[in-house]
Amino acid sequence: MPADGEILRLGDIAEDRVRHLLALYDLTLATVPAAQDIPGSFWGDSEAGLIGTTVYARPDTPVHSILHEACHLMVMPAHRRATVHTDATDSVAEEDAACYLQLLLSDCIPGFGFDRACRDMDHWGYSFRLGSAKAWFRQDAEDALAFLREQALFPLPAPVRALQLGLEA
Repeated sequence: MPADGEILRLGDIAEDRVRHLLALYDLTLATVPAAQDIPGSFWGDSEAGLIGTTVYARPDTPVHSILHEACHLMVMPAHRRATVHTDATDSVAEEDAACYLQLLLSDCIPGFGFDRACRDMDHWGYSFRLGSAKAWFRQDAEDALAFLREQALFPLPAPVRALQLGLEA
């Protein structure tokens, strides 16, 4: 993982915007004090965790990690969402859809956005066969978008589109 400062973290942005975005999908952001273990974190360290419909994070948690775990919850079937703990991935299709959705939703968080999300994902070590998150999103993610459409998660709901455009406070 990269050194501190290379990746945007929750403490660097307005936390309430993340809370608002997650609430649009009936999810909750629970913050954990610095240096405490993050409940439900698959990767440990400062990476976001999930238990049920709650995403857990600390001030040093990467924003892309919070968004990624939240997107896992968004793309999984409701019957699994209520009981998920730590490991959200059920399939490659769900993983790809979570990655795609996190990039779509990145513009909903002021100070983050699509380009920063791609850069942070690349720094963290997401690996895509085209070499970068941006190249994958633009040239190789048709299956992920199809999955989101099948699950009625795309196009994005009007409140989310408004948030992307900065129309909501």
